[in-house]
Amino acid sequence: MIIPFNQLHETTLQNLIEEFVIREDDNNGDIPLLQQRVDAVMNQLLLTKMVIVYDEITETTNIVPTKSLSI
Repeated sequence: MIIPFNQLHETTLQNLIEEFVIREDDNNGDIPLLQQRVDAVMNQLLLTKMVIVYDEITETTNIVPTKSLSI
């Protein structure tokens, strides 16, 4: 199920993106770099190049490229 990012509370969205960025690529705790990556993911969400998906079976969320979805 796709979750529209604009329906999430701002803090929830920020935390979700940060968790995604940290999980995908360890930046050794470099806060400015983390924020740059968060901003880049947010931009991808705004451009609909990435979406937030919720898996009902595992009850987890993830951020994935839109082109990877089989709709």
